[in-house]
Amino acid sequence: MTVTDRDPARWTLAARIGLGVLVSVVLLAIVAPLLAPITTTQDVVATRFLAPLTRDLHDTLHLLGTDRLGRDVFSRLLFGARISLAVGALTMVLSLVLGVAIGAGAAFAPPRVSTLLLGLTDFALGVPRVVLLLLLAALWPPSAVQVILVLGATGWMPIARLVYSETRSQLGRPYVDGAFALGADRLRILFRHIVPHAAPPILAAATLGVGNAITLEAGLSFLGLGVQPPAASWGSLIASGRDTVVNAPWVGLAPGIALVLVVVSCTLIADGVQERT
Repeated sequence: MTVTDRDPARWTLAARIGLGVLVSVVLLAIVAPLLAPITTTQDVVATRFLAPLTRDLHDTLHLLGTDRLGRDVFSRLLFGARISLAVGALTMVLSLVLGVAIGAGAAFAPPRVSTLLLGLTDFALGVPRVVLLLLLAALWPPSAVQVILVLGATGWMPIARLVYSETRSQLGRPYVDGAFALGADRLRILFRHIVPHAAPPILAAATLGVGNAITLEAGLSFLGLGVQPPAASWGSLIASGRDTVVNAPWVGLAPGIALVLVVVSCTLIADGVQERT
């Protein structure tokens, strides 16, 4: 089945499901302090590796079980969602700001400046993001802020290329010529007329970028180069369960499933946006 053979109604339903899942995860992350159970026991031996839906000595229900230190997996999953989602969202905001500014600037600028900006974009596309993060991790202690800055500073290039092509395609339209004839300046034309017309593909690319940023952050945290303890993201939670796959698979399985659900949801939303354009 080709892209043109897809049923728009079916893909719209898939996008709604993806949006529902993503919104649900965001809401759960927001109300994490209200949902996370409070464990008061200090007996790690008695509470470690409790299976899902098990109660501990204080009759506290552990929905997704506990880890090697007796910590509730569901609680860590919710608080880890805060960091993972924040990294994905802030990374994409930074990428959008840089991508829209450089892409639109290249479309409106004189030929020499446009060539320079597009050359900078092509050069940045050739810089491996993971290698840059590894280099920075070797120079400075890794942190969530560092991950956001690097991922955002190395993720704007596809958006810049998309904004440039969309802006160039809109510049020849009659409504743009009419706006110029009425004396509107370029910034007004860009943000009042061109950006709204180019918003759907940009939104689709941004949604895919959120899922990509969350996946990259999880991979870095899994390697110990992302969010550092005592904070936890889904990547570090998956890493904490890699040694207990046999005797306590729920420790790493729960954040892994959450990560897959969010990334697939972002993909479904992006597909739905593209189908509506």
